[in-house]
Amino acid sequence: MLAILRKTTDALFDTNRRFRQARLFHATRVALALLASIALTTGIDIPHGEWATITVLVVIGGLQHHGNIRRRAAERGIGTLIGALIGLALIVQQSFFGQPLLTYALLALICGYCAYHAIGTGGYIALLAAITVVITAGHGEQNIADAFWRTADVFIGTAIALVFSFALPAYASYSWRIRLAGLLRASMAVHTRMQHGFADAAELRAAMVDLGVKLIPLRGLIPSVAKETGVPAAEFEEIQHGARVCISALELMATMEFEGGLREGDDPGIDAALLAMADALETGQAPLPASAPGAAVAELEPGPLPIMARQLAGELASLRARLDRLSREYGFPYAARL
Repeated sequence: MLAILRKTTDALFDTNRRFRQARLFHATRVALALLASIALTTGIDIPHGEWATITVLVVIGGLQHHGNIRRRAAERGIGTLIGALIGLALIVQQSFFGQPLLTYALLALICGYCAYHAIGTGGYIALLAAITVVITAGHGEQNIADAFWRTADVFIGTAIALVFSFALPAYASYSWRIRLAGLLRASMAVHTRMQHGFADAAELRAAMVDLGVKLIPLRGLIPSVAKETGVPAAEFEEIQHGARVCISALELMATMEFEGGLREGDDPGIDAALLAMADALETGQAPLPASAPGAAVAELEPGPLPIMARQLAGELASLRARLDRLSREYGFPYAARL
């Protein structure tokens, strides 16, 4: 029994497993939050407790990284508070004036205003405010007591959702490292395939598209990674730019080799550099001191391929140097910090 408990605990606190099975962890988190909401509202017999459960589903949202949970928590709280107060105000005016058409018009106007601001900065706050207004006020037919209980349910659901949002979150820094490592390994595969020649233009195009697809998600993680690690976002932007330049150089090399049948002049140190960086990022160990993968290329006669190979090798050396500096100055990418 103790062995099973230890394995379960290890699995829960294993960052790699949480990354690999992020959807399963998030589904479990949402399910447990839902059960907590039902148990709490049913156990103490809170009227309209189903709205707390609905709020849990609305608020807990998609999977959040540890680096942006606090910001999201603040946005959720503000949006819920604004929506609940506006919803109560709508019920009060309905009770006072007794004009359903006025209530409908105000409800539409308020939700339209929230929708206007839902696109852009603060959009999540505006969206939650609109949803909370409708949950609290309905179509204006509720009495004050019902509106009060719905407001209380919304706050209960929000609190439960926030508590479970912080439970075993995914780490953006870990995700960024593993995704960058995957991009580097895929780049190495393209470079290796280049030595033997691509079968046709479609294979080359598919390989380069795959590298672009792997690069895109990295940018979206940068703000959360910066908050988690304390590393300035500009540092990761530089690495993002370097990775993009490497992909462009690879594409030019592969295209020239495919179209011209040229395969000489490739630096064997390029594959080693890509592999070393990928291993360092995946294991959480500091990268080895940057070597000079372009040394073999420098002795070659000038030509199109050696020039591109030198550019790729130089950019890889810069990339390794940046990772090495982040490791020395900020303790990144050591897994122990996670």
